[in-house]
Amino acid sequence: MSVLARDVAQEFTSRFGRVPKVSRAPGRVNLIGEHTDYNDGFVMPAALEFATLVAAAPREDRRVSVYSMIMDETREFDLDAPSGGGRRDWSDYVFGVAVMLEKSGRRLKGADCVVFTDVPLGSGLSSSAALEVSVAHALLTAAGLPFEPIEVAKICQRAENDFVGMRCGVMDQYVSACGVAGNALLIDCRSLESRNVPIAPNLRLVIANSNVRHRHAGGEYNARREACEEGVRLLRPRLGPIAALRDVTPAELERHRRALPALVYRRCRHIVTENARVLEAERALKAGDFVACGQAMNASHVSMRDDFEITCPEIDFLVGLAQGEPGVYGSRMTGGGFGGCTVSLVEADEVERVSRNILERYPAVAGRDADLFVCTPSGGAGLVSLDGG
Repeated sequence: MSVLARDVAQEFTSRFGRVPKVSRAPGRVNLIGEHTDYNDGFVMPAALEFATLVAAAPREDRRVSVYSMIMDETREFDLDAPSGGGRRDWSDYVFGVAVMLEKSGRRLKGADCVVFTDVPLGSGLSSSAALEVSVAHALLTAAGLPFEPIEVAKICQRAENDFVGMRCGVMDQYVSACGVAGNALLIDCRSLESRNVPIAPNLRLVIANSNVRHRHAGGEYNARREACEEGVRLLRPRLGPIAALRDVTPAELERHRRALPALVYRRCRHIVTENARVLEAERALKAGDFVACGQAMNASHVSMRDDFEITCPEIDFLVGLAQGEPGVYGSRMTGGGFGGCTVSLVEADEVERVSRNILERYPAVAGRDADLFVCTPSGGAGLVSLDGG
């Protein structure tokens, strides 16, 4: 990463004539716990080696100028004269973070920034959270302000909720800010407490990008969230003052299923059973019971496919390919859905063979190639040293 960071820093110096600091924030893969975060539930993501880099240095005024190496575009805005809405492009994530940092009482300085990412865009590996958290880190560093990981994660979530219009939970921003190398994080999305869950050295996370782009910023994702909220509203008269589906047990949901429309019931069933699967996966990984963890991952995919209806044929095929391979403990869709990636828990010695078989068999059915990434969990946001090789 240091070589890549030096490239971004050199781009900055050639454009702005100054030496920057380089902030990094990773993308993430979610091992298990999909759509549970905005229901106050449990999730188990891991930060990835893929990351967004922001080279930045302060300015004398209060303007923020951002050049994207990927988009080859520059956007500027004035912190003292924020407009009411965004431009409906990548810069909304940058501007929204700056606005929300200021609203939180953190007075920023103007800054020049250069942004680069190797997080695959639109793949479900949370390129948006990596951009938000890396920008937050860079702007706070330029202003001489502390980076408080959990507070920054909440601020970045508000930027995506209120400025971009994507009603995501806090998981993506949290693990991007707080990730621990070699570990997944079991995050309680209500208390925002987390526990490290070691990923054994003999395991690899194999991520398969279906190359079906997901776009859920205003549509199906938000509709799923509304169905969950409707379920809580209808269950509350029967279960008491519940705040979210986190407060509902599988037995309680079954007892009162007739109070819910069939579609709302299925959406709620996914969330309630998924919370239980996350806790089972944590227990299994800590106990070295990789078979049980894989079974929870496989069941999670069935629930996402049948109850939450957020998979697609290409994703289902990728999961089926992986689940049929020796050395694969479990496989499921990961991310918001409607395309994107799968994640598989694989024995390290079997990764090469499993990857080759998936890459060879996927195009015949999907009509496109898949991209595979073999990962171990990385650390969260921070400054990148430009001195190393």
